[in-house]
Amino acid sequence: MNLQQLIDIDKGMLLFFNGGENMFLDRLVLILTMGYTWIPLYCALLYLVVRNNEKWTRIFLIICAVGLGMLISNGLNGGFVKPFIGRLRPSVEPSLSGMVHLIDGYTGGGYSFFSAHACNTFTIAVFFSLLVRSRMLSIFLFLWAVLNCWTRLYLAVHYPSDIMTGIVMGMAVGIFVYLLYKRVAKMTGTWNHYISTQYTRSGYSYPDIDLVLTVLVLTLCYAALHTVVSL
Repeated sequence: MNLQQLIDIDKGMLLFFNGGENMFLDRLVLILTMGYTWIPLYCALLYLVVRNNEKWTRIFLIICAVGLGMLISNGLNGGFVKPFIGRLRPSVEPSLSGMVHLIDGYTGGGYSFFSAHACNTFTIAVFFSLLVRSRMLSIFLFLWAVLNCWTRLYLAVHYPSDIMTGIVMGMAVGIFVYLLYKRVAKMTGTWNHYISTQYTRSGYSYPDIDLVLTVLVLTLCYAALHTVVSL
């Protein structure tokens, strides 16, 4: 199988996921793909960290780890790979003109390879899964990350290969910043290990985790309700 065949498969898979035939989904995806939609979730995760860590040193380390993850993700993506590869988004690719459905004229910005949405969301999902050690939170965060990836395919602003590369890179960045955080936390004496039915083994309260899950579900409900009202 040569490169052109792989590119053709990539395009074929994109057209399978591309939307434009369901008005409700079209409006909903535009809401879900916007970063500001998930601000309540980010605030809930910050609350979880502050609420379950007594030492401000540890809270500061966690915030720095997340910030470093976003810096690596966006810096590597937008600052190096995208301009170096220079792959056009499928929404503006001449060979796909007339084949892809554009939702409200949304085409994204910059280049396509690889997906910043995929990389950023999987960085967050992996880091907090390793940090909190809650199976339910991990499941919800990974589903949230996958949902964000799907919106980019639906809108035809990324190819499947962009998404898959972004997922792999995001998982790698998430693991890296967690291991770095863990090492620094142990060096500064802020590392804890719990054995309790009320807390995860990293010391996070289950009711506080439930709050994060509730915020995530309510955000999805708000997006759906907002979509219905706007139709």
